[in-house]
Amino acid sequence: MKFVFISAEKAVYPVEVLCSVLEVSRSGYYAWCKRPPPARVVADAQLAVEIAGVHQRSRRTYGSPRVHADLRAKGLRVSKKRVERLMRENGIVALHKRPFRRTTDSNHHDPIAPNLLNRDFEPEAPNTVWATDVTYIPTIEGWLYLAVILDLFSRRVVGWAASANNDRELALKALHGAARARRPPPGLIHHSDRGSPYASADYRDALESYGMRASMSRKADCWDNACAESFFGTLKAELVDDERYPTRAIATASIGDYLDNFYNPARRHSFLGLVSPMEFELRAQVAAVAA
Repeated sequence: MKFVFISAEKAVYPVEVLCSVLEVSRSGYYAWCKRPPPARVVADAQLAVEIAGVHQRSRRTYGSPRVHADLRAKGLRVSKKRVERLMRENGIVALHKRPFRRTTDSNHHDPIAPNLLNRDFEPEAPNTVWATDVTYIPTIEGWLYLAVILDLFSRRVVGWAASANNDRELALKALHGAARARRPPPGLIHHSDRGSPYASADYRDALESYGMRASMSRKADCWDNACAESFFGTLKAELVDDERYPTRAIATASIGDYLDNFYNPARRHSFLGLVSPMEFELRAQVAAVAA
């Protein structure tokens, strides 16, 4: 351990002084330097490179559980504790969520749908329950509002839209995109907050045309739409909080890249057993065919 300390501090203090203080010989230190490092040290160094690569590919969002799952998927046999230790020793940490501001405007006189979801966030099949919400993204040009629709079975983003205005056109664009992409059967529960875009006649008519059943959270209860809230927290921690977007167009492109090339196809989700939303859906489809 004394030689390790000397090696770490030699840029600050002369080797001769360090050896004298620690009561070891300079010849002994230099002989130690020429020895090959232990196999465990070499293996740790190689694994640390793999860990750093996984962390970077995750856009610095993965903590040790997701990093460990990625390494195992690559065929590397390594323990969770070892991954935790190497991440700690090398200063590799995941980005953390920050609180975000509500954007709901429930001061309107449109009808409020009953809470059909009732916090049942684990549907047994895709395209049976969707949840939607809107959040804001800061840009130098001004606020960008983002509407997202999640399939609660896989937590996959099935529709989204961005605009300078938080209105029913924004919400409808996300809904139409999701309906075209997924073509869900009639009876799907569409859950939202009590915001005016979702309660508007235009939105209610669109839901009816798609055969969807409207469901809304109780008044001032964010937990009734916790999955959408959680998604926005993830988006901001893993992407938005680390950016300073000059324009809404650049922010929109960045969000699209995150959703299409990382979140849906690759990001390991704790609720899904550390697989991505797309992989979770594919596994469910294969299991259904095999049954």
